[in-house]
Amino acid sequence: MKVVKTIKLYINGEFVRTESGRSYSYNVAGKNTQFARLCQASRKDFRNAVESSKEGFKSWASKTAYNKSQILYRMAEMTEGKRHEFEELFMEALGKTQGEATAMVDSAIDTFVYYSGFCDKFHQIAGSINPVAGPFHNFTHIEGVGVTTLVEDDEFDFQKLVDSICSILTGGNSVIVLLGEGCPAVLGPLAEVFATSDLSNGTVNILSGHLDELRDYIAQHREVRSVSFQSSREDVFHDMKQKSTDNMKRMIPRHKKQKCLENILNFVEYKTVWHPVGY
Repeated sequence: MKVVKTIKLYINGEFVRTESGRSYSYNVAGKNTQFARLCQASRKDFRNAVESSKEGFKSWASKTAYNKSQILYRMAEMTEGKRHEFEELFMEALGKTQGEATAMVDSAIDTFVYYSGFCDKFHQIAGSINPVAGPFHNFTHIEGVGVTTLVEDDEFDFQKLVDSICSILTGGNSVIVLLGEGCPAVLGPLAEVFATSDLSNGTVNILSGHLDELRDYIAQHREVRSVSFQSSREDVFHDMKQKSTDNMKRMIPRHKKQKCLENILNFVEYKTVWHPVGY
């Protein structure tokens, strides 16, 4: 007898069931065979994720850039260690061949390594010393925006998912991921990667559920500073953008490219400092 697994949410560094007690079935691609059951996140689950993400942001932002690099590289190591579990998931749930599943994991590992190298370098590229009139030393440096929600597309792309998470983390932000309908079962092994990568609790939270149920709450929650909207549903993006105007939330549309500086800079603020100098 095969036991169907119910995959929990990942909030505040813990694997928890939804407070509502609801779950939904995830079937094998193209078949009517149940692969697993997913917890259906509620508004309260999202609120709990925001609370933990606020604390996670404080801890993550206070770490040195070099330490952030070490932690992202650790994610690559842990993904390599769980390679067979990821490959088995993609083959069984998505119907991928062994070669396709291996390529998906390889690309995700490469993405972790790419952003681990950027953590202590992008400040030098995007920051500046500014020429000003007067006896001042004027410079611009970069800070993370804070709690960011990532809305993933229903068409599953493992590298794109990892790229979206890493670009937010590299900028010094915490992230709440709402997985799409394509392969929400990836929540299990991916959350285990984050749980064993020396991340502070709350830095990454992962939810499974339905965008239509949570989208208004995401847009209107004042503690969420930005939304990375990677879904292809443009009507939902514009609706959320309109509803987020009251709280001045930054709405970032789908990335056109992966593994690039632009993706990091979407989630940073620029702070310019004037420092008096002697003659």
